[in-house]
Amino acid sequence: MSVVIGIAGGSGSGKTTIQRRIMERFGPTAIALMEHDVYYRDLSHLPFEKRTQFNFDHPNALETELMVEQLDALLSGSPIEKPTYDFTNHQRLPETDRVEPRPVVIVEGILVLAEPALRERMDIKLYVDTAPDVRLMRRIERDINERGRTLESVLAQYRRTVRPMHLEFVGPSKRHADVIIPRGGKNQVAIDMVLARVQLLLAAEQVGS
Repeated sequence: MSVVIGIAGGSGSGKTTIQRRIMERFGPTAIALMEHDVYYRDLSHLPFEKRTQFNFDHPNALETELMVEQLDALLSGSPIEKPTYDFTNHQRLPETDRVEPRPVVIVEGILVLAEPALRERMDIKLYVDTAPDVRLMRRIERDINERGRTLESVLAQYRRTVRPMHLEFVGPSKRHADVIIPRGGKNQVAIDMVLARVQLLLAAEQVGS
């Protein structure tokens, strides 16, 4: 069995930084990474303009049932073919990423703690809590630099879906967290506590195997 860590929090909260710190501590070969947002449902059947208006921040936008199925496969010792997604054109790609079973599985995404089927498979549930203005600035930088978006489109999406869905689904999901990490990757005390807990669980798994 593997230790499953769920990392949630609003868009731009610093989830990737926490994930990176865990990988630095235990090494990339010890970790299988499952990002919720590569499980967006395929929208290639829709015209591009329709895709741009889609609500990507609602739980129904994601094929969570496939993620759960693949997580179970990893936990049973089988490799998976993880989807890949084109965030510029809003469609799933034909290529997949092969992920092998590892001692640690990180399940990351804004909505992973809002999904009961994912929560019940997690050994550690983290919520990265960062101020809204900081999250918005980070999202603007990411979407413009990495996803080919314009400032106007990022702000329009933020007003139309990101903020409302955060208030309805993402923010309330923090009540399911074992640890809430304020200030994200800058909170060294919280990170050290999480790393120590992961180490303890890994040691227990080794003893039990």
